[in-house]
Amino acid sequence: MSLEFLHTTLGQRVLFGSGKASQHLVEEVERLGAKRIMVIASGFEAQMAREVAADIDVALWHHEVVMHVPLDVAQRARQTAADNEIDLLVCVGGGSTTGLAKAVAMTTALPIVAVPTTYAGSEATNVWGLTEDEFKRTGVDDKVLPVTVIYDAQLTLSLPVELSIASGLNGMAHCIDSMWGPRVDPINMALSAEGIRALASGLSRITKDPLDLDGREQALYGAYLSAVAFASAGSGIHHKICHVLGGTFNLPHAQTHATVLPYVLAFNAAAAPEAAERIAAALGSDDALDGLQKLRAQLDAPKALADYGFTEADIPLAVSTVLPLIPANNPQAPTEENLTALLSAALRGEDPATLFTPVLNG
Repeated sequence: MSLEFLHTTLGQRVLFGSGKASQHLVEEVERLGAKRIMVIASGFEAQMAREVAADIDVALWHHEVVMHVPLDVAQRARQTAADNEIDLLVCVGGGSTTGLAKAVAMTTALPIVAVPTTYAGSEATNVWGLTEDEFKRTGVDDKVLPVTVIYDAQLTLSLPVELSIASGLNGMAHCIDSMWGPRVDPINMALSAEGIRALASGLSRITKDPLDLDGREQALYGAYLSAVAFASAGSGIHHKICHVLGGTFNLPHAQTHATVLPYVLAFNAAAAPEAAERIAAALGSDDALDGLQKLRAQLDAPKALADYGFTEADIPLAVSTVLPLIPANNPQAPTEENLTALLSAALRGEDPATLFTPVLNG
């Protein structure tokens, strides 16, 4: 069968090496010729950020980091950067920290050097997200793509196993959603499959030994691949659902993605046999959903949206908000009925294997 597709590769410098974050940051600051540096890190990660940035001159430390990046928080950070004549943003932390740096870059075009401490993957995409009036808007803008990502698995050692699992499964959601994203192509499908394999291996090792640096490196590597694939393929049904759950209902980002993932896979798998076959193979299984569920059981992954504050009464608003956002190419045609079934099952942590009979588009 002949191949015909359009694939866009984003230009970004990646420096990967355990124990080398500080050294790599010095090199990047010198390469970029930065003089006025703003370091963004949450209060929780402030000490780690100071260690990473110990050998550079920091003009401004900024610690107001809030999940889902509320617009007013972003506006204050933008104004602070302008007032201090910042010429480089360095973000040290997880997805919320990277998201805030992106929000600043979106209006200022300042370059970002991202130093991730979780497996969120936001650092490798040109996707931004802002929350206003309980609605999370997302978009694509090349100005928000970090010019450099510095990966150092030692920085993830302090991330508790429970959060490592949720964050890593968030990365796996990028991989799986990329299998049927609006711009899916063979290259990002291949990246996704390798990302799934690396994340499954890394998370399994972290669960057995939280100090397993090789496992942490595999998880970071997989998270990077997941984000590169996602940036190319675009946001699919899983992310449309989770962005609404996060922005409208303020559910925690990583745990929400980890919880919803098997239900979206069950929803689409039978209608997307090639994607399901690739996912299964990457998980070392004959069946994609069974492979994912066995991994989730091994990891003791998040199980129910009810554990994070979502309720039965929230489902109608969630469904009505999500439904018009789902890409037209989604393998399974979404309806109010089947999305209600998906969220109802995810709310209670029911077995996703018994939920859906595929109804093909067209």
